[in-house]
Parts: sequence; C-alpha cells; structure tokens
Amino acid sequence: MSDAVAGPLSTQLDFRNVVGGAPVDGEGSIAVVNPWTGEDLGAVACADAAVVGEAVEASARAFAAWRWTTPVERFDALMALASSVEAHLDEMAWVESLDSGKPLEVARGEVVVAIDTLRFFAGAARTLDGGGGANEYSPGSTSVLRREPLGTVGLITPWNYPLLEAVWKVGPALAAGNGCVLKPSELTPLTALFLARLACDVLPAGLFNVVTGTGPATGEALVRHPGISMVSFTGSAASGRAVAGAAAEHLARVHLELGGNAPVIVLEDAPLEATAEGVALAAFDNSGQSCTAAARVIVAAPAYDELVERLVAKANELALAQDPEDPHGGLGPLVSERQRDRALGFVERADAAGGRVLAGGGAPDRPGFFMDPTVVVDVAQDSEIVQGEVFGPVVTVQRVDSFDEAIACANDVPQGLAASIWTDSVRHSTLATRELEFGTVWVNNHSCSPIEAPFAGFRQSGYGTEMSAESLHEYSRTKHVMTTVVK
Repeated sequence: MSDAVAGPLSTQLDFRNVVGGAPVDGEGSIAVVNPWTGEDLGAVACADAAVVGEAVEASARAFAAWRWTTPVERFDALMALASSVEAHLDEMAWVESLDSGKPLEVARGEVVVAIDTLRFFAGAARTLDGGGGANEYSPGSTSVLRREPLGTVGLITPWNYPLLEAVWKVGPALAAGNGCVLKPSELTPLTALFLARLACDVLPAGLFNVVTGTGPATGEALVRHPGISMVSFTGSAASGRAVAGAAAEHLARVHLELGGNAPVIVLEDAPLEATAEGVALAAFDNSGQSCTAAARVIVAAPAYDELVERLVAKANELALAQDPEDPHGGLGPLVSERQRDRALGFVERADAAGGRVLAGGGAPDRPGFFMDPTVVVDVAQDSEIVQGEVFGPVVTVQRVDSFDEAIACANDVPQGLAASIWTDSVRHSTLATRELEFGTVWVNNHSCSPIEAPFAGFRQSGYGTEMSAESLHEYSRTKHVMTTVVK
C-alpha cells in the first residue's frame, strides 16, 4: 500500500493484485509514475505466473455458479457495481487523473461514462439469446439455439483510457456469464485495482480478478494459461500479433482492438470554422492519445490554406493545464516520458525530412510529460509520420486535388479503425462511407462513439466488436440443440 496518492482520497489505496476477492502480493513491484510531476505514486505488485494461475482458478470456481445465474441476477450485480462506482465517483476521478494525466474534469466525465457503460451492459444481459426461435429443420425434430458463456476470459487493457477500457471489456464479459481476469497496463493500473476492490463487495468472490505487471511477464502468462477460453486485447498491432500467436497454442478465442491512424477528409464545401474546431478537438483531446484521434487531415486544394490557418490558430490557442484542478482546463501531460519523447521524435524526423511544423513541435520546460499541440504540413504520403501512429498531440495536413485522391490517401495506411469526412455534399459523404476502409466512419463529426454503437477495426486495427449489445457475442458461444420426438 502507499499513501502517495492519499491526499485527495478518503481512503488509502491498496496496490496489490485482487485475486479471489482478496489482496495478493506478487514477485517484485513496478513503480507507478504521476505524469503531472514525474514522481512516483507508489508501486504495484507484479503478478508472476503463479499469481496469474491463482486468479484463473479463482475465476473458474466463481464461474461454475455464475454461468447459471439468470439475466436478472446479472443485471442486479452489474447495476450494484455501477452504483458503487457512482458512490466513489470523486475518488475514482482523482485516481484516474493522477494515474493517467487526465485533467480532473475530464477524468470525472470518463467515470460518469464508465458508470453508464456498466448500466448499459446490465440491461444488455437481459437481451442475450440464441439468435433464433425454435424451428423444425428435420422431420420429427425441433432445433433451438442456446447462447452460452465461454468460461474465464483474459482481458488486457491499455493506458490511454484505463477505466473506460476496463468496463468496455468487463461489462460484456460478466453480462454474458463469464468470469474474468483483467491485466491493466503497468503504466496505469490504479483505477482497475480500485474497480476490482469495489467489485469485491457486490460480485461473487473470484468472479472479477485484477493482476498487475508487464506484458512480457504477467500478460503472457495470462494469455498462455490453458484455463483462459478467450483473450480480449487492446494495444499495438505488434503486441496484438504476439497475443494471437500465444493464444493459438491452446486455441483460445481472440478479440483484438489495435491501433488507429484516423484520416479526416475535408472537402472544399465544408464549413471550415466548424471543421477546424471539430478536428482540433478530435486531434488533441486526451493529448492525442486516442486510437481514433484525428491524426491525418486530408484537405481539398481550394480549402487547404484556410483550413490550415484555422487549425494552426486552434492549436496555438490551446493551453497546457497547470495541474489536475486547473479551472481554465487545458491539455494534460502524456502518460509517460517515453511516450512524450516518442511523439516528439516523430515530429523531429518529419521536420528533418522536409515537413514544416506550423504549431507546437516541442515540450515546455516544466515538470511532467507535457507536449505542445502540434501541426505539421508538407508531409509525403509514404512518410513515417503519415504511415505510423504517433499517439500524441500531433496532426498532419495534406493537400489533395480530387475526391478520389483523398479517399486513396485515407485508405493508404495499414490501420482501419476510424475515419471522418467533412462536406455538405450528400453524394460525396455517401460515397465516402462506402469507400473508406475503416470500422467507423463519421460525417461532419469525429470521435463520437455512443455505447449503443458497435466499435470494431478493419485490417491491422484488429477484429471483433467492442461496445454495443453486439459485443456480448464476442464473450459467448452458440449451441445448437435438436430434440427428436419419439412416438
């Protein structure tokens, strides 16, 4: 345990794993760093293969009874968890802010969304069925379809939305009747641990476990454990390939939500002030650390100069927050020094290759892992900064001469998670929604993802669905039951 973050909290945080409804130590520990200051918040226990095994076994024991609960019982349990989070909303927001670098107001808003997400999946638990009624496909026999849980699922979440990513996976996993073991990022484990401790009071012991540690140690042990029926992973494409390979050894199901590199197509008939404002929000929200961030702006030549001017002005107007409670708002720090330096490296190499940095491009001389909102122009389609995912407050702008060229540039990256087009043309917006090879396409907005809508990637952005009632199918299986009437 640590009192390093006890100031804004009414209770002291426990940095140990949560296994079988109780705190469990690990082998060694990992420091958790406050992005606002660069100082240690404390150290979480590192779960080795033995602790991971204990968590999987605890989940399996709880699953044996949970799988037979009725939809209304699962509804009640998830609603109780949502109410518990709501009762600790302010504390949870503080933990999320200090752990991930989000301004407190932003963190609070995300906790509210997490509460709503849990309540949504509580309701979705009461809608799950086999997908079809009884039918006679063979003479004298009646077929029905059963929708059943998988067992114990392994959930691995990233650092950019620690609490939201956790409930996006835990919610449908529990609603479908599974037990689960969650491994959060070692950079941002605290809200997952907090959530698990709240769950201990409302869920059966061992149903929801949290193990902390690195990907190569704790994460790999979880993915390779033969008791894991499915792995749901959110992270980089390289890590996703490793997860899929390890899970294949015991034929566990795999759900992957991998990187994004979202294009934003702006045509000459778009309302440019509203477009610049929307793009800036989507590019720099969460300091650009979002898989759907508006990273690549592709602008029709007649609108290029004005859109660039407006976007640069928006970037220059954005301030960096002074601290989590800054009443004037502003951007928080990036999650770590390494991530900040990685984003800066993309900009430095783009500048050296002939790109022009029109806004930002550097880091302020102050504590914490801050980076100025950055706009880079004159970048080639095959350049690193266009093809790679920066994952920082950086946006590139490219000029194109036609709608077809804009679509081609948008699709010419490995990722396929999200995209947007800004235009008043019904024809062009309709064509774009058909031709853009991305799992989500927005028209005249960017980054609005309601929980009711499915969220999934194409190509190297992964496979499988998060959010929406459809995601419960990821965490369940269909069984065909045929009954023959013997006369």
